[in-house]
Amino acid sequence: MSTPEALYRNAIDLNRYSNSVARRVINAYNDIIIDAVNQLRTIDELAAPVKAARLRGILAQLKESLGTWAGDATALTATELQGLTELQSEFVTDQLRRALPAGARDAVRTVEISPQFAQSVVTTDPTQINVVALSDDLYKSVYGAEALAQQAGTGAFSLTAAKGATITLPNGEVIQKAFRGIAVDQAERFSQVVRQGLLIGKTMLEIASQLIGKLQFGESKTVKQLVAAGGQSTAVADNQIMTLVRTSINQVANAASQQVYEANQDITKKYRYVATLDTRTSSICRALDGREFEYGKGPTPPQHFNCRSTTVPVIDYDELGFTPPPPAKRASAGGQVPANMSYGEWLEKKRPGETDAELLARQSKALGVRKVPYFRTLSEQYGPQNALAKLVRDDGSELTLQQLRALYDAA
Repeated sequence: MSTPEALYRNAIDLNRYSNSVARRVINAYNDIIIDAVNQLRTIDELAAPVKAARLRGILAQLKESLGTWAGDATALTATELQGLTELQSEFVTDQLRRALPAGARDAVRTVEISPQFAQSVVTTDPTQINVVALSDDLYKSVYGAEALAQQAGTGAFSLTAAKGATITLPNGEVIQKAFRGIAVDQAERFSQVVRQGLLIGKTMLEIASQLIGKLQFGESKTVKQLVAAGGQSTAVADNQIMTLVRTSINQVANAASQQVYEANQDITKKYRYVATLDTRTSSICRALDGREFEYGKGPTPPQHFNCRSTTVPVIDYDELGFTPPPPAKRASAGGQVPANMSYGEWLEKKRPGETDAELLARQSKALGVRKVPYFRTLSEQYGPQNALAKLVRDDGSELTLQQLRALYDAA
């Protein structure tokens, strides 16, 4: 069966959203490091005892500031993920309704979201508490279909704080612990670089350059540019932050999507795993790409850090007695991507009857006008799906949650 193009564009939009959130967290981190480095530059001419005391003070303040940053980063991430959960749930509910004939759309169930869901995702370690949150299929197998039906009216199809507590990063950690780890590790790394530099006779200016490269306060660069401009105390941490943010956004978006699909198993009984944007993907996602699973009985993204894979619902129109929507022939017809075609291939090729202007409009809607020439050039060299993955991986463009909502509201 075909899949609405909007579900693929959603994966690209989420990548841009992760760029926006990550940059905010990274800029706050970088500014703390830059402030400490600027203080270092002022102590080069001090007498040895005073210099040593001042250095201890700077390092102690850095450790405290990074601890505060870790808490602020956790709070910001929780706020953003909560908003994303609500938006993603609304988006996939709307897509499921659009896949049905007009007269059947009211049958699509919505999902309730606890105000504490995202807070639980980022702060609650499931190994430290007694959390039991069964998937709907597992609940049915344990307690029976009748009990599941009764639960439907009391929050069974909700994203609760308890369910949020079961969501962790691929290594089993939660975001809060990961941010704290970065703060502790980088405070120690900063101290080591400074002390080793002084031991071998480096000036504070030389040490400063080693620590932060060419970074300055309030940089407006993309995440990739910030990493390239940074030094030993920023580049590695910035990459780690980007990875954490992207992975957590993928987790929560997929959790919201899956919950909506599971709540509507009279419409969709299976989902398809789609490695939409990954060709540098792990072997896990390559092996899972295109495979179909029953809800609650198969793997869901992210299967690894930096995973950009997603899932899409499989609808058996014959079983439902509905006529499936046809694959789109023109850009104005919406867009259905055939199951036997990658999104990159679908995006690159003209549809029957599609004009050059309509092809450009379709590509621009997905990638942005300025990215289309790069996509076409990369497609000739690497093939369309590899081109799409390379472009999205290196795309530094950003979308805020408000911009994301505006896009979906206008669709």
